[in-house]
Amino acid sequence: MKKIFKQLVVIFSLIFISASIYSFQIFIFKKPDDTMFYLLQDFAFLPLQILIVTFIITNILKTREKNILQNKMYMVIGAFFSQLGLKLIKDLAIDDLHIKDARQILNIESNWTEKELMNAKKLINKHNFVIKISTENLIKLKNNLLKEKPFLLGLLENQNLLEHELFSDLLWTICHLTEELEYRENLDNLSKKDYEHLCYDIKRIYYPLITQWLQYINHLKFNYPFIYSLVIRTNPFNEDAKVEL
Repeated sequence: MKKIFKQLVVIFSLIFISASIYSFQIFIFKKPDDTMFYLLQDFAFLPLQILIVTFIITNILKTREKNILQNKMYMVIGAFFSQLGLKLIKDLAIDDLHIKDARQILNIESNWTEKELMNAKKLINKHNFVIKISTENLIKLKNNLLKEKPFLLGLLENQNLLEHELFSDLLWTICHLTEELEYRENLDNLSKKDYEHLCYDIKRIYYPLITQWLQYINHLKFNYPFIYSLVIRTNPFNEDAKVEL
């Protein structure tokens, strides 16, 4: 109520000031007809002012703000893949039973067009992801995730990610798996049901990791070609990839 009351005070104050100025003008110059003429002329231009300010200038500013926010968001996503994401894809791909099919789809070349990248994303959506992780790799995964837990929690606090729901969901899913593994002190003697549950949680990470990685690559391709070149040379699905040129 206080906020509405303050707004009403501002509105009526502005109306009062405007009426006072017009009254003063009429009193000084004694030309009410001219005052009314220019007043109506100002009202005639008002719809154009609304059009220019509301629809044109506001949209330009919103687009600019959106682009700035998107760049900040991709900087955070880039930090994620540099610190954890890429290594996580490599570790999980080892236990992907259909890794050969994934490699055929994701053997990305430096000269790929946006159309080819989008086509790879469509094909990977149809890929049958099956994860059967070994006990050794499960322990290794647990240790890596626990080591990066502070980093993950720090990313979740980043306000720029609020606009990227899919990536935020991916981070929450990784945090969930980290907690699942953290609560299990002994991973050597898992029951079949418990093992299948963990494999399912890993699969829930593996697929969105790849799709987010593809989206990130597509952004780099047309905005940061020098970083794109490095990403292609560290492609976890290309067995022949090497950093050295």
